[in-house]
Amino acid sequence: MHRFANPARFLKIARPATAWLLGLGLLLSAIGIIGALFVMPPDYLQGETARILHIHVPAAWLGMGGWTGIAVASAMQIVWRHPLAGVAARAIAPAGAMFAFLCLATGSIWGRPTWGTWWEWDGRLTSMLVLFFLYCGYMALAAAEKERGPDGRAAPVFGLVGAVNIPIIHFSVQWWNTLHQGESIELTGTSIAPEILWPLFFTLSGFSALFGAIVLLRMRTELAATKVEARLRRTAAA
Repeated sequence: MHRFANPARFLKIARPATAWLLGLGLLLSAIGIIGALFVMPPDYLQGETARILHIHVPAAWLGMGGWTGIAVASAMQIVWRHPLAGVAARAIAPAGAMFAFLCLATGSIWGRPTWGTWWEWDGRLTSMLVLFFLYCGYMALAAAEKERGPDGRAAPVFGLVGAVNIPIIHFSVQWWNTLHQGESIELTGTSIAPEILWPLFFTLSGFSALFGAIVLLRMRTELAATKVEARLRRTAAA
């Protein structure tokens, strides 16, 4: 990990990786969405509404995965003071917030015909909403801290503390009486029929690649902006 903490070495890898991830993500996502809309049969219980599963589930996983990435980057920033750790955490936050919001929106759309309501203060829904607010809080805190200098500790500490919500989201359907269905995909197998499941792997892989492309692009943008600011300061001081 220390090898990639050098910005120049990171950019050498990130430039081509961004394009590859973007292209792969668009291709896989398109295959998955087309399969979900036009190839997959309706679910025998939920009918056509089950098609939103292929957007909702990847969005939920990436919303949670994004904060996990922030927590890892925050730990690296606090312990090893990697120069790119804070940049990575700040780049992950908007992408994670976008997928957390997409999860909430698609869950509400799915819940309306299934539960008869757009929203329910269910354990899984409420903890996911808390995650979205955590993203918003982190972005505001990280932006304010960045203005004061690179050595702030409030944002990485917040990133670590907020990770407590991730297992709460995951286990909420087991800990509380909930409207939200239980885990359909586990390490030991799945309860989803194969003809409905296969598009999910494409959308999950595609959305993950797009997530990676967004994060790399935002990291490259911040590094470029920092380089320009440093050059302007040198010019002004000369």
